[in-house]
Amino acid sequence: MRTWSWKLARIAGIDVYVHATFFIVVVWIGLVYWNQDQNLAAVFDGVGYILTLFTCVVLHEFGHALTAARYGIRTRDITLLPIGGVARLERMPEVPVQELWVALAGPAVNVVIALLLFVWLQASGSWESVERVGVARGTFLERVMMANIYLVGFNLLPAFPMDGGRALRALLATRMEYTRATSRAATIGQAMAIMFAFVGLLGNPVLLFIALFVWIGAGQEASMTQMKSALAGIPLRHAMLTHFRTLSPTNTLGDAVDLLLTGSQQDFPVVVNGRIEGILTRSDLIKSLPRSGRSGTVAEAMSREGPTAEASEMLETVFARLQGQDCHTVPVLENGTLIGLVTMDNVGEFLMIQAAEKKG
Repeated sequence: MRTWSWKLARIAGIDVYVHATFFIVVVWIGLVYWNQDQNLAAVFDGVGYILTLFTCVVLHEFGHALTAARYGIRTRDITLLPIGGVARLERMPEVPVQELWVALAGPAVNVVIALLLFVWLQASGSWESVERVGVARGTFLERVMMANIYLVGFNLLPAFPMDGGRALRALLATRMEYTRATSRAATIGQAMAIMFAFVGLLGNPVLLFIALFVWIGAGQEASMTQMKSALAGIPLRHAMLTHFRTLSPTNTLGDAVDLLLTGSQQDFPVVVNGRIEGILTRSDLIKSLPRSGRSGTVAEAMSREGPTAEASEMLETVFARLQGQDCHTVPVLENGTLIGLVTMDNVGEFLMIQAAEKKG
């Protein structure tokens, strides 16, 4: 998610990023306003409008983040994209009612914004007919109000990955098992995607885009939930890699390159006397080579802060940790000593073996 993204600010302990493609929307809005009025004042008005709208999107995502924080769930970051915003939570609440509140908190923020603007427009006498409001028509505040209403309606569609899909799953999960609830919600979402695609083929290409977005999102959510269910209750030590290579802080980057090229391991724990000091990832190695060359030391390139896991933990919780990290390897410790590694690849292989054994 952070590729091609720039950090805007850190608010309430959460980093806010903007993706490079976000500026495509800014340019598009500027062109819409220029084509309508042919003057720079209109362009500045349009750019101001879209920036205000995306401020509302950020507030929407903070609605999710701050509600999740009430349940002890940290938000890693928030990223602004052309299609809206994404708040990366460490995990979704396991209690259905909590997930429901987290899902609805974002749209609730937009409802509050729209209501406040409506009251202000009515009190100030600035209200215009809704039929006259568009992307480039109507008063500034009324356009922002209508955009927030549209955000609420779009996000409450009962389909993944929208908030409405998660709310639907949470409601279903109060009456059935979580994996089944996810499958049911995903099926409903994909049925909506088919309907959107059909209507889109009749002349609305935007609906085709939404249909694709919903179809992919629903499938991914169902797959991830099924995977988490398959990993539930399995101790980490049953799935971890026990044959791996390590480096010391005094090794050279050339030593790391040799290990990378002669094996399948991509990330290397950095160890001193059995105790882990950090990890040298493949991406860190590639970034450091142009600067330090092969003679540079591992200590200069390694990351000293990274996820670790205890051998007594469950595979399901560590898998969730792997999903949200830039590093795709988690060192496994026992009494502070490194005894294994868990990677996305070996979790996938473990699942394939489990599935094959069940068929036997």
